[in-house]
Amino acid sequence: MAVTVSLVLLFGLVLFFLLRSHSLSAGAAFTAAGFGFFLASTGAAKPINNLANAVINAIPNI
Repeated sequence: MAVTVSLVLLFGLVLFFLLRSHSLSAGAAFTAAGFGFFLASTGAAKPINNLANAVINAIPNI
């Protein structure tokens, strides 16, 4: 678990700087995929899924 959380932080930090510097390339895509993969392994996966479902359900009501 500790390794997964540290990898999420590492990938998230790298992705943040890649997006901030407008450096969108294959490396950024790999970083984003790695961030998503490791984030899904943490306890943050369920709240993120709940938030996404709430947003999707709210869109038709707008």
